Amino acid sequence: MVTPLLPAHMRDVTVTRQGKQVLGPVDLTLGRSGFTILLGPNGAGKTTFLKALHGLERLSTGSVTWSAPDEVARMKQAYVFQSPVMLRRSVRANLGYPLAILGQPKAQVNDAVEAWATRIGLTAALDRPATGLSGGEKQKLALARALIRDPEILLLDEPCSNLDGRSVKDIEALLTAAHQAGTRIVMATHDLGQARRLATEILFLFKGHIHEAGPVPDAFDAPQTPEFKSFLNGDILI
Repeated sequence: MVTPLLPAHMRDVTVTRQGKQVLGPVDLTLGRSGFTILLGPNGAGKTTFLKALHGLERLSTGSVTWSAPDEVARMKQAYVFQSPVMLRRSVRANLGYPLAILGQPKAQVNDAVEAWATRIGLTAALDRPATGLSGGEKQKLALARALIRDPEILLLDEPCSNLDGRSVKDIEALLTAAHQAGTRIVMATHDLGQARRLATEILFLFKGHIHEAGPVPDAFDAPQTPEFKSFLNGDILI
């Protein structure tokens, strides 16, 4: 029997750096389905939250517990950074890498690579160095590389930052398709329009704390805290 990864539980999670608490305490249960958007001003703790959830951040207190054993949990989740990390290899090698390290047959890897290259519009670039791609192409490649092994949950940190409108539209289409196919998504963004387009629920972080959590459109239509209301109004929060 396959053990589902979700729900996940964050209990009394805090992260402290140089004597300053930058996250928490956070107590949160992440359900099995949905598209969660993290909102908040710069320095609110969004990236730290994502890294803590994924296991990339050392916790000062508390715990993150998945419904599956830790070794299974690591295999069932994927993370895409704001600045995409490219292996110094071809686009083909970058796309196939996650499947290759899982030991999948070469023919199966090649079929998956060809299919995903078509989906992200990089078929003609498969044998080019990935480091030579444009910013939008790199981010689409990073997203495809995360999705190619069908993770149960996908974590993304500002994946559309500094991209042109066409690239943003392409990435949103990929994320929407992944969500509709059953992938649980948690994504940080500064773009309120993007949040309204994609989110099924909102987490609003400010000064390391979750100030608001709720479903869309309720969270946008009736904010419960003055901080979130100010954020939606475009005010500067200090």
